[in-house]
Amino acid sequence: MAATVPTPAATTRTAPAPRRRPTLRAGIFGVGAALPDRVVTNDDIAQHLDTSDEWIVRRTGIRTRHWLDEGAPIAPLAAEACRRALADAGREAAEVDRILVTTITPDRLTPGLAPMVAGLLGCPVTVATADLNAACAGFLVGLDEAAAAVESGRSEVVLVCAAEALTRITDHDDRGTAVLFGDGAAAVVVAGGELEGGIGRFVHGTDASMEDALFVETGERRLRMEGQTVYRHAVARMTEATAASLAAAGLTVDDIDLYVAHQANARIIQAAAAELGMPAEKVMIDVDRCANTSSATIPLALERAQREGRLAPGATVAMSALGAGFVWSAGIVRWKERVHVCA
Repeated sequence: MAATVPTPAATTRTAPAPRRRPTLRAGIFGVGAALPDRVVTNDDIAQHLDTSDEWIVRRTGIRTRHWLDEGAPIAPLAAEACRRALADAGREAAEVDRILVTTITPDRLTPGLAPMVAGLLGCPVTVATADLNAACAGFLVGLDEAAAAVESGRSEVVLVCAAEALTRITDHDDRGTAVLFGDGAAAVVVAGGELEGGIGRFVHGTDASMEDALFVETGERRLRMEGQTVYRHAVARMTEATAASLAAAGLTVDDIDLYVAHQANARIIQAAAAELGMPAEKVMIDVDRCANTSSATIPLALERAQREGRLAPGATVAMSALGAGFVWSAGIVRWKERVHVCA
């Protein structure tokens, strides 16, 4: 009788899990800033207003601000910020196909600042240009618009520049607001890449019932503000929107390397950070040197954070802002993330 040959046990081979490929996303690849040469201290303001350096610092955290000379345009400052952002990204003006300038204080009612910036940079005549007014939330709205343009394939390289000359609309005789504002410009370069994070989904909101709490009339051209109302809503809305953007990204406060809120007032920033449970060492404060520059505060703070070594490539940044309208925005960005090359 022939011996029975045992059948080898079947072996199961498990295929390796497919490697997750990065997704084509928009990201920030360069930042630049430009400030007027004129520095105005609290003591300078106290020479003609009933105030003091101690009072201003305690109430706002502001120590200095930069002011344009009277009659000086903001467009050259905006263009310089863009040049520096392009240099930081290793890009040329000829590569830019869209420029978004966020501002509430353009040099003229029309044309806007963006065409002027394109001309000063020497961009091709085919570049798309537009100004965007979302008050102090303007930079974040512009960043979201730029990301959408890149990820849809409608643009390849976008400059988002925030440029503000708030001294033009400041009532310099009003003790409650005269100390708060400054001038400045900052820009980022947005482009596409196969990124893990890039510019994440932004959260936006609007409450038009609060329009009289912070406004500038077309005739008077002076900023009027209900300070306590703005304070309460800024803390609440920036906290809510930041928490929502973290949830949308599947992240927690522990995942954030730096929190950059609109730099209107140090107390607002600190209160929002406390509500979120954000440690003080992760909170960026730039209002001390630049005061409130409306939509320019966040990119100015980003440029300073990078320059001072607080913002390295790959860092996860949470940003939030509230401005007149009320309008508010928040989002999560992976800073200057390395572009992956997939086989």
